[in-house]
Amino acid sequence: MTGAQGTYLDAIVRDVRARLEGPQPARPALDAMELAAPRSLVAEIRARRAMGELAIIAEIKRRSPSVGDIDLGVSPSARAEEYERAGAAGISVLTEMDHFGGALTDLVAARASTARTPLLRKDFIVDARQLDEARAAGASAALLIAALHDGVALRDLVAHAHALELEVLLEVHDEAELERALTTDAALIGVNHRDLRSFTLDLGLSARLAPAIPSDRVIVAESGVRGVADASRLRAAGVDALLVGETLMRADDPGACLRSLATASAVTTEVAT
Repeated sequence: MTGAQGTYLDAIVRDVRARLEGPQPARPALDAMELAAPRSLVAEIRARRAMGELAIIAEIKRRSPSVGDIDLGVSPSARAEEYERAGAAGISVLTEMDHFGGALTDLVAARASTARTPLLRKDFIVDARQLDEARAAGASAALLIAALHDGVALRDLVAHAHALELEVLLEVHDEAELERALTTDAALIGVNHRDLRSFTLDLGLSARLAPAIPSDRVIVAESGVRGVADASRLRAAGVDALLVGETLMRADDPGACLRSLATASAVTTEVAT
């Protein structure tokens, strides 16, 4: 979508900024000294890789602009518990309200029902206050989208997150964004196959960008994974983890679906675009 109102991404960010500028609900002040050190998502992914598994970050998502309603009545606590039982390396909780139907309370509920799995706050973060919220709500990591920030702002937000003991999944969609992301010390590089400006999908993007990502970073493929065939091709492309939302949310047995993706074997056929 483009035009007078801009792209999908412009519309989402405009609403996020408007909400941040409006009255804020009362929340406990962040005191990092009183919070337990979060479990490392990076370490979990690397541990799965060492065991020969493809790490799965399983997402809790009610809806999205690209597909509409998915599961508006999902219980974040019950779904997080199910993902943890199935062996998810991490759980992503989409907290954006206007376009994805999420809330920060979903993250709090997921944290309350899980004992060991790292949680990722997935949102359109444009302000350091959102990182403070993520840490106070029990997140281990937060998503930052390279498309939303220049190099200086991106480095400042990564540094703020790290000061809070939050890891950062730094999302890119092209070579220029990857170059900007690599000027930070974020260990997790997310390759989003979906263009947030148009919502078009390109599953070949991970294979094209992976060779330019240093081996000391962790590669997370995001969006568009429909099953084992996609997981196998992405594993062959060199990714360390998959972030999977809609496929797990629609699965009759999310736990079984998650386990099948994690044990997918690499195949060397060309990744479809």
